[in-house]
Amino acid sequence: MSAACRSRPPYNVRMTDKLPIEVRGSAKQPLGMTPAQFLRDYWQKRPLLIRNAFPDFQPPLQPGDLGGLACEDGALSRLILHDEKRERWSVKTGPLDEADFARTPNGNWTLLVQDVDKWDADVAQLLEHFRFLPSWRVDDVMVSYAEPGGGVGAHVDQYDVFLLQGLGQRHWAISTDPEAPKDFRPDVELKQLVHFEPTHEWLLEPGDMLYLPPGVPHDGVAFGGPCMTFSIGMRAPSQAELTGDLADYLAERMDESQRYADPDLAPARAPGEIGADALARLRATLPFAAALDEDSLRDWFGRFITRYRNAQTPAPPGKPMTPSALRKRLEAGATVLRHPWSRLAWSRGRRGAILFANGQAWTAPAELARRLCAERTLAFSPMPGDSELELLLTLLNDGLLVLHKARR
Repeated sequence: MSAACRSRPPYNVRMTDKLPIEVRGSAKQPLGMTPAQFLRDYWQKRPLLIRNAFPDFQPPLQPGDLGGLACEDGALSRLILHDEKRERWSVKTGPLDEADFARTPNGNWTLLVQDVDKWDADVAQLLEHFRFLPSWRVDDVMVSYAEPGGGVGAHVDQYDVFLLQGLGQRHWAISTDPEAPKDFRPDVELKQLVHFEPTHEWLLEPGDMLYLPPGVPHDGVAFGGPCMTFSIGMRAPSQAELTGDLADYLAERMDESQRYADPDLAPARAPGEIGADALARLRATLPFAAALDEDSLRDWFGRFITRYRNAQTPAPPGKPMTPSALRKRLEAGATVLRHPWSRLAWSRGRRGAILFANGQAWTAPAELARRLCAERTLAFSPMPGDSELELLLTLLNDGLLVLHKARR
């Protein structure tokens, strides 16, 4: 496993062709083929095990040196222990110290250190073998040391990775099933898969290398004795990261005097409604809003504008209200007040109305959304239906609305 997950498109290639999943490398062809063939047939398409990719491979780093690096303040390291009997995992984030290693058991633990190529010139030399890739695509060389049984559990990486066996043996299991579930366990700090059924399994020796494109479920476990693996991981920023950084870049260079404007504004037909005319102005104001469909633009703007320049946020009540208590109090004549720090808006969509409040969004009946935005105090007669009551209860328990009991 390489550095923390970076988003990539999921692996979804069906293994229906005749291309081999296992080949043999050599000193002249570490990939078992030319780089052009590899990029054409395997890169971001399908896994590949390369036996003897690096003949007579000698690890450029010894376990003791890796342990020492994990104790440095600037190094990114994690010590992961697995209690098999209780199926519990623990993660200690570096910098580590000698006492951390002294407490490790005889097996079922692993040490991960990222960016080792930045610290060790011999490890950095490994990257020379990957010069067929653009250098800006290469992220780091992460080195893992594990005692027998050590690993991080079945998981999925969202980027390309080359797993080079450096010392000892490691058992690798992968799934090439494009329909394999990708749900994570909620009870483990690591992003482990809830379900993992391998379709291929291998035991890698020093010099063997396993290539995995993004999204392939896999699990590596140290076998027999001490094990070291060198993981060459790629940079693969997510769309969210790219969009966020581009937006920041553009924002820094824009003229502050250019603002949302509506000189053609007509009288509001419904207070608080974000109408089609407002969305049209947004498209004219924002440089890349044209790429958003109307629902996405509406959802973003509704959340943004109800959060924008909001100095305070209402606090939830100390004790949440129950549905039955809300119904009983409304039947007794209680009214609903909008909290002074609540900022609301609403919009009609293709699937009904959306109510926005302080950066959040809920599906809502159009009439209730309109009333919440138009009236500071709401009385209900007759009683609202189940969907209206559910929304009112949510807003009350978030502190956005306040219940005021009826006066005698």
